[in-house]
Amino acid sequence: MAAAPGATPDSAPAAGAGEVEGERVKPFTPEKAKEIIMSLQQPAVFCNMAFDWPAHHWTAKHLSEVLHDKQIRFRMGMKRTDTVPQFETTCAYVEATLEEFLTWNCNQSTISGPFRDYDHSKFWAYADYKYFISLFDDKTDIFQDVIWSDFGFPGRNGRESTLWIGSMGAHTPCHLDSYGCNLVFQVQGRKRWHLFPPEDTPFLYPTRIPYEESSVFSKINVVNPDLQRFPQFCKARRYMVTLKPGQVLFVPRHWWHYVESIDPVTVSINSWIELVEETSHEVNCHYLNRAVSALFDYRTSKVVEIQALRTNRDDMKKEGLNVHHHMEVEQMDDQDLLLGTIKQEAASPFGPDLVPVILSSEELPSERRGIFEGDGKDFVGKDGEHPGKLHCTKRQRTMSKNEDVVAEQTASDSSMAPSQTFISTDDLLDCLVNPQVTRIVAQLLIKGRSLWS
Repeated sequence: MAAAPGATPDSAPAAGAGEVEGERVKPFTPEKAKEIIMSLQQPAVFCNMAFDWPAHHWTAKHLSEVLHDKQIRFRMGMKRTDTVPQFETTCAYVEATLEEFLTWNCNQSTISGPFRDYDHSKFWAYADYKYFISLFDDKTDIFQDVIWSDFGFPGRNGRESTLWIGSMGAHTPCHLDSYGCNLVFQVQGRKRWHLFPPEDTPFLYPTRIPYEESSVFSKINVVNPDLQRFPQFCKARRYMVTLKPGQVLFVPRHWWHYVESIDPVTVSINSWIELVEETSHEVNCHYLNRAVSALFDYRTSKVVEIQALRTNRDDMKKEGLNVHHHMEVEQMDDQDLLLGTIKQEAASPFGPDLVPVILSSEELPSERRGIFEGDGKDFVGKDGEHPGKLHCTKRQRTMSKNEDVVAEQTASDSSMAPSQTFISTDDLLDCLVNPQVTRIVAQLLIKGRSLWS
């Protein structure tokens, strides 16, 4: 059975991993780690994979000594939760050193300097998206302190990494990254991750406003959602994990995430892994055509196979063979095949050193109430439920057709703005990032192909 996500990074290696000549051995080889990353479809936490990285000791205090008087841009936000996300474009910014940040973060009432206008009890600060290549431009040797090659990506280190330093309450609004997967190494403090699968995109009300080249944001503050304005959000499935120092979180491509610091100081390092090389529009269309053709051919072959089976059984009846016995044997073979498939799928990479991020069904931890003022207590849903709950109790787990999702979303949107008779740029962008729309287009392509044949 897998260990709890809270397992400490210094826990003993998995059974069989052991130690060789008194040295700790990592639970996965680089080749195996990459295989897991390339195949895993859900978030997971790697433990005991970075215990020997020099960056393991990169506390904010240590980095303040390394960077000395270097000015860093901090995003300032309010320690409160209303129903509107605190987008980067609506926040104030401060240029300061890490030493000045740490002094302010000690909650000194007579502080002077760049943070003097920001009461520590009311504001948080976040040095986010700090690329190593610009932050340590004169200290390139430090790139070697981050060893992503342990995860099967030779040569990848700090040069392809980003640094994040924040105070308690610092967070990024819910968004998805449009490029590859994400590996996040937690160095100091803890961060709570709220993750949503790509299939739930319609329930997260995606928007490209504010525009950010590589990300798509949600219109919802997922820790205090306005369910009257965004009723479909209650259908979204929330996965949660508290990432601790020494652990590495794997976030698959296109998974939505909201990340918040829950300790006085947090330090994280991440790298986005490009899973597919960029290709031209012509090549992409070629691959799409091949995929649609393959799916159509597969469905055609299945129809032919079923027709052949029916013909064979009719012939057997005419010849007076024991069809009943034959079908029993065939059914047993099918069951054996099914059981074999289930057993194969049950062979999971999860264990003490690779912990899956699980679906959460509990109320937001009371711990976060100490971070913010006003958790939306005055707002209560139609059924008397607080919107802070991660799920609606009446959430439908299955839906009959993908088209129903789009129709339902369209109906709810039109009910909110019945007088709207135009399509805005935001509406168009929302449509383009909606996976349900992509699926319907694919179905239309397949249907058209069958009509043309």
